[in-house]
Amino acid sequence: MVRASGLVLAMYLGLRLLWFANALFLVTFLGVLFAIAISAGVDRLQRLRIPRGAGAAIIVLAFFGLLFGFGAWLAPTIRSQGTELRQKLPVAVERVQQWVNKKQSGLFGIILGGTDVVTKPGRADTPAAGAAQPGPSVATPDSGTAATAAAVTGARGAKGAAAPELQDRLQEKLSGASRYLFPFLTHTVEAFGGVLIVIFLSIYLAADPELYRRGALALLPARRRNQGAEVMNRVTVVLRKWLVTQLIAMVVIGTVTTIVLLILKVKAAFALGLLAGLFEFIPTVGPLLSAVPGVAMGFLDSPEKAATVAIAYWGIQFLENHVLIPLLMKGGMDLPPALTVITQALLALVFGFLGLMVAVPLLATVMVVVQVLYVEQRAADEKSSQSASAPTPFDPELDEALETVPAR
Repeated sequence: MVRASGLVLAMYLGLRLLWFANALFLVTFLGVLFAIAISAGVDRLQRLRIPRGAGAAIIVLAFFGLLFGFGAWLAPTIRSQGTELRQKLPVAVERVQQWVNKKQSGLFGIILGGTDVVTKPGRADTPAAGAAQPGPSVATPDSGTAATAAAVTGARGAKGAAAPELQDRLQEKLSGASRYLFPFLTHTVEAFGGVLIVIFLSIYLAADPELYRRGALALLPARRRNQGAEVMNRVTVVLRKWLVTQLIAMVVIGTVTTIVLLILKVKAAFALGLLAGLFEFIPTVGPLLSAVPGVAMGFLDSPEKAATVAIAYWGIQFLENHVLIPLLMKGGMDLPPALTVITQALLALVFGFLGLMVAVPLLATVMVVVQVLYVEQRAADEKSSQSASAPTPFDPELDEALETVPAR
């Protein structure tokens, strides 16, 4: 009873610590994830007689050097197109709202909300100040001209009230989403510290992984160390393959999206392609988030162009899911899509954007642990029990040999 009580209390305190320092644990998991990828390159450099510590530092510095050089090459274009994207995205959203209001008839309008999306009672629907109220009217020579002027003034006032209201609502939604999904961006020091932790942790772990592996296995009972080593090996293989796959997919999707948007003559094609490549790191949800601004920018020209952009995004994701990812993840773990979406939604609700980033690799880790420690262990136990209970097969040659042995 004392041992059981101690275990329950330890689990409770561990969960409380995990909840209190969840950002640190998620950043640590990201450091381990990148260390697994770096260690593959360190192993190859070690064959050239380069020490592991120097090899890990060389790989990290080379990666950031390439990233900095690529950013410096595209910085002017990305800066100008990013500014254009920030300025024209609200206009594109307003075009979408106007197109929705024109399609307000029938079931399509009921689904999209009709004119209530743009105007609210008390803003555009209320008469302008000084406008004539309903009641008995007296005909005057200039009554028609005055009525027309009042109608024009009211329409301009309604249009002026609707546009700022749409921009205010858009900014309010974006700021709320930023505070919810990106709380770490509100503190520059915390974000910079998290990046440093990921970098140095990946270097230290890739420089001497056996040290931490032996330490982790020493904490397990002797009878469980073989299983622990098997879990670590499989987790390493799965996470390394997943991370390399995601990095290749990010480069491919970003490049293809940029080329397709340039062919379609969509504004800010380089910025949208970079956004698509970055969001590709988040499976299932990331491509949907990156397609929204691209489709909205298509509405600057016409709804037909927006539909073409949407079809292009869908075609790129279709080829990725059915051609690129199966080729890259051949032999890796196939995660169930429904379980992946549920895990992403749960970790995003609890931990925000960091939870959304680590949801898929964390799910892959948990599935490997469950498969090794439960599924395979249970199958091995059932097989051993069946073999123990099965009768010994009859072997006539063995019986004949035993009969020739003299009795003592």
